[in-house]
Order: sequence, then structure tokens, then C-alpha cells
Amino acid sequence: MPVLSSPGFQLQPSAEQVPLSTNYITNFDFLNQYLPDTYEKEFERYGNRTVASFLRMVGAEMPSNSDMIKWAEQGRLHTKYVNCDSSASAAADTATITVNDANVSGIAIRVGQTVFISDNATGLSNKGIVTAVNTTAGTFDVAYYEGGGQTFSGTAVLSVWIYGSEFKKGTNGMIGSLEAEDEIFDNSPIIIKDKYAVSGSDMAQIGWVEVTTENGATGYLWYLKSEHETRLRFEDYLETAMIEAVPAESGSGVATQTANSQVGNKGSEGIFYVVNNRGNVWGGGNPTTLSDFDSIISRLDKQGSIEENVIFVNRAFSFDIDDMLAAQNSYGAGGTSYGLFNNDKDMALNLGFTGFRRGYDFYKSDWKYLNDPTMRGGLPTGASATGTVTGLLVPAGSTTVYDQILGKNAKRPFLHVRYRASETEDRRYKTWITGSAGGAQTSDLDAMEVNFLSERCVCTLGANNFVLFRYGA
Repeated sequence: MPVLSSPGFQLQPSAEQVPLSTNYITNFDFLNQYLPDTYEKEFERYGNRTVASFLRMVGAEMPSNSDMIKWAEQGRLHTKYVNCDSSASAAADTATITVNDANVSGIAIRVGQTVFISDNATGLSNKGIVTAVNTTAGTFDVAYYEGGGQTFSGTAVLSVWIYGSEFKKGTNGMIGSLEAEDEIFDNSPIIIKDKYAVSGSDMAQIGWVEVTTENGATGYLWYLKSEHETRLRFEDYLETAMIEAVPAESGSGVATQTANSQVGNKGSEGIFYVVNNRGNVWGGGNPTTLSDFDSIISRLDKQGSIEENVIFVNRAFSFDIDDMLAAQNSYGAGGTSYGLFNNDKDMALNLGFTGFRRGYDFYKSDWKYLNDPTMRGGLPTGASATGTVTGLLVPAGSTTVYDQILGKNAKRPFLHVRYRASETEDRRYKTWITGSAGGAQTSDLDAMEVNFLSERCVCTLGANNFVLFRYGA
């Protein structure tokens, strides 16, 4: 029987900008001679309500003193072009090959190199030697090794890659040289703020409810709870902003807005945005079979081939992986040895897996952010859903990049946060109190205002090694 939609989980906000009757006890009927029996301590019905933890597990935080973070990532070592055409017809002994790949300003092919040329549609191929190159026009002449000449038609779309070179005795060396090419990426930090304010009178008001917070603090002053929950929300936003941030596109409402001079107008590149644009995307929701994972592994083979990877998943994805792995056991269908294969009648049956190896090591970890109904856990799923994220594969370890601040190569985690800081100003996590209450003596305002601020961005290095699992092509 399915879980009924009513009664369901509560999504009504737990915080308001103004005091309401729902925040305080209003039943002070002294004509009633019976004293109710009250529980002074709050019951924590939602457990730990914070969703932040992901970046703390996989990343690091490092200072930066610039408005722009730039880094260089290595390009491919070998050259391959996948959109070429031949001037010759089938059976020709020589041909002129034109490279039509986008963003190619000068082809990296030189006279004397040997090339492999194949038809993208049929797989028919030739091997040849380069006899002339026109770098400006993006063409090169090739003579085929095969006696039958060109195996594919002149209209075929071709792929070309270099596999070596051949020269005669007593000849000069290779003409020309190749320069290493890096890809340059950048990101810009954004300023994140929050504030909590309470009047001096309310600070002196005792309550009958003993409030408690996630860090264990307790007391009978209600503002302690509200201030701490503001702090918890802000800490969550420090992570979720790094996950969800997107840059303001040229001409967008954010980039052109003038209604409020206080709000930001540039955005930043969050993890989901970067992986969607520069990484790998599985568009079918959750892979549920080994063949599904084999296609993902095949893609990883073509990328950085990182040995160890962690998949952060929502609950449904986690169960799908468990079921997939359990199906590999001949006794799995009967439920007799599912999970731990030495289960017996006196122990709790373990129906879950923490990871598996198939070509690479994959470790599974639940991601609360994807399960929380007040965050991404409330988004639609299924074949008709578009864009709902169910998981993220993150490579473990670190990578080497050129750091402009240090002026040298440095090891960096694939995911890390850069925050603004200098010798006199640290904007990683700033908090300060203003007003005239609560120990503050900065103004004549009869209140305490707790301010929060951070300026940061996330750097997603080697996005080609990440995989985003979501619904929708």
C-alpha cells in the first residue's frame, strides 16, 4: 500500500520576520484553576535539520585575495580531430584532408607524421603519411599506405589521429614544433549575508519552553534559539550557494536589474552548473543495472580514469544501487544473504552496500540535501521530470593545477572553496554584533543585531571527471 499524501510532512516555514501567536504561548486564563502538565523541553521531531556536510567531506577551504580565481587544466596529450573530410574519391592513392572541428585555430599535424583516418559512420579506415600541411587553411595532404587507396567515399565525415612518423635516411628533422595547450577556467566569489535582530526588552523576557539547538545549547531565552537557527541557516547557505550558484548571463534580469542597488548582479559557477556544462551527465534518473554503470565507466575511461570515486545519492538512488548489487548474488532473490553474505537468524539483516568495484572503486554516500523536502528532496522524479538531480559522482583525491597566487603548480582537491582573505581582513566566516543590547555598544538602537557575512566561490577542478545524475536529456 502506498504512503498516503495526507497527513504528510510539514513544509510551513519555522521562522518568521515578525513575532506571531504561533511563536509564543497566549493562553493565560487565570480563571481556570487547573494547571496543565507541560513539557518544558522542545521535542526535536525533525532531528538534525541542517543539510550542510557535503563540501566538508570532499573539499577544502583556501584563502584568496582577488575578485577572480583562475586556474589552468591540462589539455589532451595526443591530437585527434573528429570532423574532417577528404577531397578524394574511393580508391584514390592520395587526398587532401580538411579539418572542420570547432575552435581549432591551427592544426597540430606536421609533415612526415603517420595518421589513422577512419569513417565515423562505417568504421572503414586508412593509414597514411602526411606530405604537406597548410596550417592556415586547416588542411593537410596525405598519401595512403594501402595499395587499394582510400577505402571510404569522398562525402564521409572522418576522424583523424596521429600514431607516429616515418622519415628517410639522412634527412632533416621534424619541421615545426608543438606548444602545450592549457584550458583556462575561472570563477568569481559572491558575498553571502544574513542577520538576526532582537530588541533589548525581548532579550530580558524569560520563557517557559526550554529551547535546544543542534549544537547542544539550551536555555529559557527564546532569542537564543532564533539566533542559533539563523546561524545554522547561514552555514547551510554557505554550502548550498556553492552547489546551486549560476552566473548571470548577459542580458538576463540579474545582469540588467536596477531596482535594488544592494543585491548582486554577477552570480557564480556552482558545482551543478559546472558539471552540467563541462562534466558528464546521466540523463535517465538512476542507473539501475550493471550495463548502465558500464556505460558510465566507459565514459570515465575517456576522461581522467580516476581510480576511486564517491557517489553522493538520494534515498531512491541508494536503494537502486543496493538492489542492483544484491541481484548479483545467486541467493539475493530469496533474501537469505543480501548485503552481508554471512547473515544469520540472530543478527539484523543488512540490506545495504557501501560500495563496489567494477573497473573503478565506487563508494556510496547518502546526501541529505537531495532528500530534504525543503530543498531538492521535494522536486518531481520520474520519466516526465526534467532537471531533478538524484546524485553526483565526485572523484576522490587531488589534482595538480597552476596556482596564480602561488606562482607554481600546486595540489588541490577536485572540489574546494576559495574565500576572500588578506592580512587585515578574513571573510571566510564573519560575524559581529551591533546595537546597544546583548553586550554591544555600537549605536543607540535598543536591540542586538547579529550580522553574518562570507565571500566565497567553489572551484570545480577537472569537471570532466564528475558525473551528474539527473532526469531529462
